[in-house]
Amino acid sequence: MSRSSVFRAVAHCFRTLSLVVFDLVRLAFLAAHSRSALAAENLFLRKQLALFQEREVKPRRADDSTRWMMATLSRIFKWRDALVNVKPDTLIRWHRKGFRLFWRWKSKPTGRPRLPKDLRQLIREMAAENPT
Repeated sequence: MSRSSVFRAVAHCFRTLSLVVFDLVRLAFLAAHSRSALAAENLFLRKQLALFQEREVKPRRADDSTRWMMATLSRIFKWRDALVNVKPDTLIRWHRKGFRLFWRWKSKPTGRPRLPKDLRQLIREMAAENPT
């Protein structure tokens, strides 16, 4: 892997993680609101969504942090009633993709990576030629 691709991958992970942390802080802030303020904000967002649907504007593509947050929040409430711009199959696909990423990370081999075969052969030859 080149340095630029590693840098891009790290930057992408950092950006995704920072957006997730931002959403979690916002969620904690909303949980501290009074019930009436939360209901008003919910109504305000629903009105915006209704305008969005009425104009039939194509929604932006969701980024990784949005996908992760929606898949995580879908465990808390009945999400099938709340989906408008995203199909249920899409949300389930995002959840499966997140699990595949988690499992790939969890299943990574640990320890030192194997040496190339030609290098191992060279070490064996050198050890055989120099017994001391």
